This record gives sequence, structure tokens and C-alpha cells, in this order.
Amino acid sequence: MRTKKSFFKILMTFIAILIPWIIAFFLFSDSESKYTKVERLQKINYKVDTILKVDHSKFEILKQEFKRPQDVTNACLSCHNQADHEIMMTSHWKWSRPTITENGDTLELGKKNLLNNFCIGTGSNEPRCTSCHIGYGWKDKNFDFTISENIDCIVCHDQTGTYKKFPTKSGMPVTKPTKFMGKTFLPPNYNKIAQNVGKSTRANCGACHYSGGGGNNVKHGDIAQEHKNVTSEVDVHMGVDGKDMECTACHVTEHHKITGQLYSVSSENKERVTCTQCHADAPHEDEHLNLHTNKIACQTCHIPTYAKVSSTKMYWDWSTAGKHKPNGKGVVKKDSLGNLSYHYKKGSFVYGRNLSPEYVWSNGTASHHLVGDKVDSTKVLCLNKLGGDYNDANSKIIPVKVHRGKQIFDPINQTLIVPHLFGKDKTSYWKNFDWDKASKTGMDSIGLPYSGKYSFLETEMYWPLNHMVSKSDKALSCKECHAPEGRLKNLEGFYMVGRDSNSLLDWAGILMILGTLAGVIIHASIRVISNKKKK
Repeated sequence: MRTKKSFFKILMTFIAILIPWIIAFFLFSDSESKYTKVERLQKINYKVDTILKVDHSKFEILKQEFKRPQDVTNACLSCHNQADHEIMMTSHWKWSRPTITENGDTLELGKKNLLNNFCIGTGSNEPRCTSCHIGYGWKDKNFDFTISENIDCIVCHDQTGTYKKFPTKSGMPVTKPTKFMGKTFLPPNYNKIAQNVGKSTRANCGACHYSGGGGNNVKHGDIAQEHKNVTSEVDVHMGVDGKDMECTACHVTEHHKITGQLYSVSSENKERVTCTQCHADAPHEDEHLNLHTNKIACQTCHIPTYAKVSSTKMYWDWSTAGKHKPNGKGVVKKDSLGNLSYHYKKGSFVYGRNLSPEYVWSNGTASHHLVGDKVDSTKVLCLNKLGGDYNDANSKIIPVKVHRGKQIFDPINQTLIVPHLFGKDKTSYWKNFDWDKASKTGMDSIGLPYSGKYSFLETEMYWPLNHMVSKSDKALSCKECHAPEGRLKNLEGFYMVGRDSNSLLDWAGILMILGTLAGVIIHASIRVISNKKKK
């Protein structure tokens, strides 16, 4: 009987020793982790609209002849008589939102006082930038945000797919057929559009968000034109062959206030859209994987690649702009995929497609470089540094696109310059290609000094990835991170199994295992021999 007990103890000891090796085998096995193929939902948070839609074609007020787009807005507000007050409180209208700073002050933070390393800033460039504003006529800094009829209702609610704002007319549509960059823009049929409106769709949201930064998928990397008719292989949520979700399924909207904030313009960790709105905090059947969710965001494993269909811009060098051929025609070049690699108005570009993200710690906050802030020209300037680290209980590892660039700055005042790019006047850079004149006009427009000297500075911006979520069986396997050259190789400040090694600890661990094994064998042998002698 005692011999059986000894054998049982020996067996249990061997199992205890073997468990770490079994775990290591599965961690580094070439096969995909079976647990990445399982996904459990806690609840479905997006709602299916079961309310019958209003037939706007029966309203007499929408049958009148509309001469201006503002006339459509006035007709909308005759029924939706509180909508203008709601909209005017939103960041889509103001292009800013109140933000509490570290010292407790409240600052209106947004596109009006932030810079980026794409088209840089809105100051003096309003007619071009505001083609994506939900309003009409924001052509300069004197735009009146209190005039209700300048709200563009139909850009968010048109269901015909025919409504277009003209790219250089301060958010206004054209009044006659007009060509621009190879496309022909037609005057909208306001009656048809006004009588065919409804809840915002992917096409409505994408009219601006797909083309942020100057073209399809240029800025975000995970939001592109293909989302209008995407497959679930590209985006498991928006795939028309799957869940076919609209943007507002996650970006829940109430009183025209849409949840979700871009880290490029938002500092505080509030009103963010998260995976756990629908999915459980512990969504996996395997509890070991669920432990990872304490420090790893869902997107980290479930967005293994981005820019899956259309290329996205990864680098923009303004310092090379201005090249012309001997005949005076501007130089334009394209890469092997048909993306612009150089444009005389904007400089040099590097694009990428089907890319692996970079990874950073994030607690949902960000610090931003504001117009007028001083720069250290000896370092790369981060325009929106994300907050968080390993020791922060609220931080998780997230996937990001990092857009790097080189943009103009004032080496005397040590500030970034907002150049006057767009316009037909003599100081517009895209008219006369004179950085000095463009810098003076641009800085004058925002009320900041310009020394008369300019240079170019390396900058970077972080764009967290939340779209183009892959199917569960395409999620990252364990070995893709738990390896010396894995995806998380550049994250520092913590020890990670499989990635990190220490020769002293490694040998100590090996000796402990060997010592334990030897002790078990010796102990077992003594017990067996002792039992035989007693018998």
C-alpha cells in the first residue's frame, strides 16, 4: 500500500515538473493557438432599427425649389427644431472640445489649435481643409459658428449617394458642373436628396473620414473607401458578408453627439469607443488567454495587419516640395503600386500596404503639441504622445500606425510653422512655391510671430488601430509575441516569457529543474529500496 502511495507521489511530482515544459511547447509551437479561434460575446450592444422610416417625400416643404443648400437646412430645422442646438455643441461642428489640462485649466482643444504632419494646420487654409466640415462657408477665421442655416444636414443623412461637397469651396457644393483632379462634380439635386434622407451610413461617415489627410486611407490606415463594400476577411464587423455593421453600431450617437475620440485631437480618456462595449472583459474560453486582457488590448491580437486593401501613407517629407521640370510643369512620380511617391506641391511620400502595426502602452490619454509650443530641434518631435506604461494599472498594449514626416519650423523662435498652402494669392505656397512668403502669411493668420527663417524638423504621430479587425482564426498566435524577435521586441520595462532571457536566471532555472528531478529520483529509489527491505 505504501509502495502505491510512493508511486503516486512520484507521478504527481513528475507531472508538476513537466507542466512548464508542456506550456512552453504550446507557446512556441508552429501551429496557431486553438484559443484564437474561439470568441465569446458578453452582449450585443448595437441595435437593429425596427422603427418604420419616415417617408420624407410626402412633406410639402421638401418639394419647394431649393436654390441654396442652406435652404435645405432651414427646411429640416422647421421640423427638427432642436437639432441645430444639439449639433452646435458637438466637436464635429466646433472642431474642438473642452479639455482639462494638468494644472486644472479648461482648454478648447481641436483642429483649430493643433498641428499634424500631414497637411499641417488649418490656419489660412480653411477653404481647403473645411471641405470636410459639417457646415457651409467656413472660408476663414471669421466664420460664425452661431448661424444655424450653415449646418450641413444632408452630408450626414443623404441616402442617394449623389451629394458631394467641392474640395476647395469651404464645404459648399458646386452650382455648375466643375472638374477637379480628374473628377467632375455636379450640382446636387436638393429636392431628391432632401426627400431621401435617413440615419447615417458608412458612406455618410466615410465621405470625410475615408479621405482624411489628402486621399483614400492616407491618414488612419484602417479606415478606407473599401469599407463601403468590404468583406469580413478585411473587417469582421463591417463585412457585408457577415455582420455588416454601420459605424454608429459602435460609435453610439445620442442628440447628435457621437462617441469616439481621435487621439490626434483628444487628450482625455473619455468617450472612447472600446471592444468591451459588446465583448466581455474575459472573452476567451481559455482563462490563460483571459489573463492577457489585463495588459493587452483586444486590437493587439485581433488586428495583425492594417491597410489590407488600399495603401496608407507612412512618411511625408515637405522639405523636398517645389520641384519643377525645365518646361515649368510640376514633377509628379508614382511608386510600383500607383501611389504618389512625389508631388511638387507636397514633397516626398512613402506608402505601405498590408502592414504589421507598431505597439505602444496606452492608458487612453495623450499629450499634444499646440501651435506656439517650443520644439527641441535636436530630437524627433512627437505631436501626440500617448500616455501610459507597464507600471500604470490603466495601461494596455495597443497597435498603432506611426506616421513620420518632416515639416517646416522656425529655428529662431523654435516653433512649428503653419504655412499658407492653399489659395490663389501671391503668398500661397501652392501658387508661387515660396516657403518664406507662405510662412509669414500662415503665422500672421494665427497671430504668432515668424522670424523670417525656416528649416525642417522630423516629426511623428500615433494613430491607434481599431478597424480592420480580422477573423478569430487570423488573430496573432502566442509565438508572434513570445519570441526574441517577436512583435513586442521594442517594448521595454517588463520581463516577457520567451522574448527576454538572462543567462544567470536561465541556468539557475535549469539547475533547479535538474536538482528537483534528481531529488525525486533519489528519494523514490530510497523509498522503494526501504520498502523492499521491510518486506
